Amino acid sequence: VQLQASGGGLVQPGGSLRLSCAASGFSLDDYGVGWFRQAPGKEREGVSCISSRADTTYYADSVKGRFTISKDNAKNTVYLQMNSLKPEDTAVYYCAARWGLVSLHFPITDYDYSGQGTQVTVSS
Repeated sequence: VQLQASGGGLVQPGGSLRLSCAASGFSLDDYGVGWFRQAPGKEREGVSCISSRADTTYYADSVKGRFTISKDNAKNTVYLQMNSLKPEDTAVYYCAARWGLVSLHFPITDYDYSGQGTQVTVSS
């Protein structure tokens, strides 16, 4: 059972990145997925999450209108499209899967599976 986040990198302010969260060893069909991030010296925060059926999405105020979460159950993958990136978006991004409901109020420790993060650096 594994969740693998990928797609991070170095991007200039205003640029875009698409993160992927690929599950292996289990099906995401019945799992909601959340994206979290942790910047140096700061606590981990919830960025966005999507329900198991992909009919409900949530976004932190800091990313609303710039980030889009999506879920492809056929590929067993969740994506986070990040546009108009800002230096304050710099962080390690993690994804996690949870059986049942998801919410930005749930910390990553409430999720069933999580994986290694991917570094996103926004800098000129």
